[in-house]
Amino acid sequence: MKLISDQNLNLKGKKVLLRVDLNVPMKNGAISEISRIEKIIPTIKFLIEKQAKIIILSHIGRPKGEIVEGMSLKPISKKLSSLINKEITFNNKKIDKIELSEVNNIENSSIMMLENIRFNKKEEINDERFAKEISNLGDIYVNDAFSVSHRSHASVDGITKFIPSYYGLQITEEINALKKITSEIKKPITLIIGGSKISTKIKIINNLIKKFDNVIIVGGMANTLLKHTGRKVGNSLCEDNCEDLIKEILANSKKYNCKITYPVDVVVSKSKESFGTNKDINDINENDIILDIGKKTIAIIKEIIDETNTVLWNGPAGYFENPNFQEGTREILEIISQRTDNNKIFSVAGGGETVAAINKFNKMNSFTFVSTAGGAFLEYLEGKTLPGIKALNQNV
Repeated sequence: MKLISDQNLNLKGKKVLLRVDLNVPMKNGAISEISRIEKIIPTIKFLIEKQAKIIILSHIGRPKGEIVEGMSLKPISKKLSSLINKEITFNNKKIDKIELSEVNNIENSSIMMLENIRFNKKEEINDERFAKEISNLGDIYVNDAFSVSHRSHASVDGITKFIPSYYGLQITEEINALKKITSEIKKPITLIIGGSKISTKIKIINNLIKKFDNVIIVGGMANTLLKHTGRKVGNSLCEDNCEDLIKEILANSKKYNCKITYPVDVVVSKSKESFGTNKDINDINENDIILDIGKKTIAIIKEIIDETNTVLWNGPAGYFENPNFQEGTREILEIISQRTDNNKIFSVAGGGETVAAINKFNKMNSFTFVSTAGGAFLEYLEGKTLPGIKALNQNV
């Protein structure tokens, strides 16, 4: 791995093209969540200290190659500037309209942010000529955007063919954390996985089941598993025609000696807006909706985590948006965070709803690593090779 932190690398006066992911949620023109912005700050501060000329490349949304006013990076540039207490020059031109003199005149330790890279149609088709045009703006390229490294785009993949390319601090931290749950594992290791559909997570489960000691299935996925094992799930969220997927998971668990755990009791209600009742899984009525795991299941999960050295969590235990159905998710968070804080466990969490739950209960700093990468995080767990990572390893 070629790291931007390499002590032998002289960055003074070098134009560094820094690819980051600033695709943050916006509401009425205002940024509603800033964790992705915060994650890039260590790399930016490092480059400032090294007296580099920083040129930020990023995107927001899916403008499909068109200039969309509501998808400009300008408000994000202002937010980042306030967070690091440093002026950022915003360049609103499309890549092919930027003069070399504009970037050459950037002073050492200064920052310029370019407009949404996806305003260019050639970005998402990984056009080689466009990738070369981007590379001409800098001396060095740094990928610090793990969350877009599953995309074969010009500013992620193609650019590395034309310019010396390096891993940023944040992407290095992310990869090192994921290695500890996929290859450099300290056992016993446990996966807690939730979400609405087991069909969307089957590749993750089957890839990790070979290496993990425990897989705990919660959320809507657990309902599908319960139905397959002959239990009634009432009006709960549940997938049909998943018998073969369930058989595959159970067969692999035996083959690789991985214990599968799913709820023995649940919290049910007649609607998401109502109150809940704790029930044994054998006592579910046809009008019940399963919205959380029950107290006995929470106790079982706690016992497993207490005996675990490494844990990966992806997917909440229930409908945590309603306080009446948040106990399972909150308790899992509490169990993991306590053991992490006491240095008894290496903990990694990721996925949109999981990060939302962690933020809701103010536990972002109580995990060893929290990934905001979304699709790239999930594809890495499936065992796929990410184009952006492959490009960094293969090219100059």
